[in-house]
Amino acid sequence: MSRHFVPFRQLRQQPTIVVDSTGLGAVLTLAHWRGAATPEALRDDTSAGSVLRALHAPATPGLAAAAVTANHFDVDGFVGVWALLNPELALRHETLLRLVAILGDFREIDWQHPLADHALQLVCWLNAEEKARFYEPFGAPARRQREDEASAEKFSWFLPRFAQVLENPEIGRAAWEPEYQRVRQAVVSLQSLATAVRRYPEIGLTVVQTPTPLPYYALFSPSIGTDMVLSLYSGQRYEFEYKYTTWIDLESRPTLPRLPLTVLADRLNALETTARRWTHDGITDTGPLLRLSGRTLNKPQRYADPDQRPIYTSSIAPNVLEREVVAFFAASYAGVEARKYWSWAEVKAAGQ
Repeated sequence: MSRHFVPFRQLRQQPTIVVDSTGLGAVLTLAHWRGAATPEALRDDTSAGSVLRALHAPATPGLAAAAVTANHFDVDGFVGVWALLNPELALRHETLLRLVAILGDFREIDWQHPLADHALQLVCWLNAEEKARFYEPFGAPARRQREDEASAEKFSWFLPRFAQVLENPEIGRAAWEPEYQRVRQAVVSLQSLATAVRRYPEIGLTVVQTPTPLPYYALFSPSIGTDMVLSLYSGQRYEFEYKYTTWIDLESRPTLPRLPLTVLADRLNALETTARRWTHDGITDTGPLLRLSGRTLNKPQRYADPDQRPIYTSSIAPNVLEREVVAFFAASYAGVEARKYWSWAEVKAAGQ
């Protein structure tokens, strides 16, 4: 059957499938957002994954709708929308598209996977063309636009062009090459003797100790299966981050709830002897950061790669910082069982 994309504001004007979003009036929701009305059999780690599951189940109620929408543009949501409009091609490239969606949303990839390079090229092409032709992720408000309205232009441009690059990435090399090379160089550094990775699976933490800040697509690759990353850079520069894996309903494994970072920040501020203070984002942010403050970062800056923002020197030694972070979460998670499908109310209650 033939489907087409409609801007989100047109959701109620015809039977519409909603991807990577929620909206009243959808005949079918295919989203990994916390509490989304995705049919249980179609739940997946990514929204694109739910779409691909639906394409394997053509009798799914609502899947016959011709209109498809999303309230924002990102890699996962775009891949889901595109797959609904190009089902045969999507199923032919299902493994690759799943890698693309996971890399785009969670910044995770196994570099040993035979399709890892292809997935990185596609994500870098989407990123580069999005920034060059439109605006960076989370950049609509700065342009006095609503994301659900402004993003429709992105879908209109990318939807007819993606298949060609999917099947022949060389077509898009001029766009994807710069970010691709930056990530691949970072992966070499990450896999060198200069980098140490320590995992604390009982609290869902990965510690990456490496000389310089890295792009997320490299930095988060050792963190697959965990939900927090503590980055320790040379010169006593640090960042802690909750991954997006605990903002959504992860299907593949249980998770622990996010905890407010106020107590941890207070402890670090008690140890910090520089003039800077440890600050943090709230737990409902898509990727809350805990870091030494400088000028407050806006959402596009926080979403951008760590090697593209200033990270400040702390007085705290790296082994002390790691010990404090691990001790905080080990104590706070004592008696808390990891599970799937936390509601935000339950996450907030766990933090109290």
